[in-house]
Amino acid sequence: MNHPVHTTITRRGLGGLAAGVGIALALSACSSGSPLSSPTTSAGSAAAGGSLVVGSADFPESQIIAEIYAGALNAAGVTATTKPNIGSREIYFKAVQDGSVDVVPDYSGNLLSFVNTEAPEVSADDIFKALPEKLPKGVAVLEPSKAEDKDAMVVTKATAEKYQLKSIEDLAKVCKDLTMAAPATFETRSYGFPGLKTNYGCELKALKPFSDGGGNLTLKALLNDEVQVADIFTTTPSIADNDLVVLEDPKSNFKAQQVLPLYNEAKVTDKAKEALNSVSKTLTTEDLINLNRAVSGSQKQNAKDAAAAWLKDKGIVK
Repeated sequence: MNHPVHTTITRRGLGGLAAGVGIALALSACSSGSPLSSPTTSAGSAAAGGSLVVGSADFPESQIIAEIYAGALNAAGVTATTKPNIGSREIYFKAVQDGSVDVVPDYSGNLLSFVNTEAPEVSADDIFKALPEKLPKGVAVLEPSKAEDKDAMVVTKATAEKYQLKSIEDLAKVCKDLTMAAPATFETRSYGFPGLKTNYGCELKALKPFSDGGGNLTLKALLNDEVQVADIFTTTPSIADNDLVVLEDPKSNFKAQQVLPLYNEAKVTDKAKEALNSVSKTLTTEDLINLNRAVSGSQKQNAKDAAAAWLKDKGIVK
């Protein structure tokens, strides 16, 4: 997502995605060791041959949704385990392709841009219609949820007032003087520096890469004016909690981003699809914000427990 300066600070967890989660704590988004080894059993089911493996990206929101998927599958009688923190889309997409994981939660717009960098679609409906024919053979998506989590250009209220910022168009006038916090991938992804330059003529002074998906470290850098702009996911509770300003995106640099399951067609049965679709029919953006607050806020609930509580509350798990 980003560009010049390379000072690494660990930070947000919507890694790409995404997808933004975490915020008031130094998110434990990145695990040590090989992310594709040793799945953890979810929802009390024992790992067994032929079970489905649900992976996640390297940020808390993805981990929470993966646990929700696994819990719903187990409740439907489909044994499922989780492999959290696989990495960015570049990594987990290959894992789904090669079958080392069977299902991963993804975000529709960024997924389409990943498989078709020139994709013109920006609306939720157009993106979902375009996805099937652009995905490689053996990989598919299920129904999208109402829940959406988009990358957003976020500034403090003070910065917004100083430069009279309401939109990215306003930001473009002062981009050359501002440093941005975002995952390192922002430098090259289509909606990152390339998209900001093409759509708005915005070329930022520098990038400070963070890997916490817009989490606590990113937030701290923004509040301390170490950076003046940050890529923070729209479902991150810290936006409202700190009175931050999300800049409008009139040219739709950031596409619609509905949460949906990306899966390997070889192992996912109709029964499993039904269980996953039941999650998508229920999950909302408000749910994501509340789940992120539970995991990345003062409660510090783990992803599996937060997922279990949501599944029970929605009646998916009895």
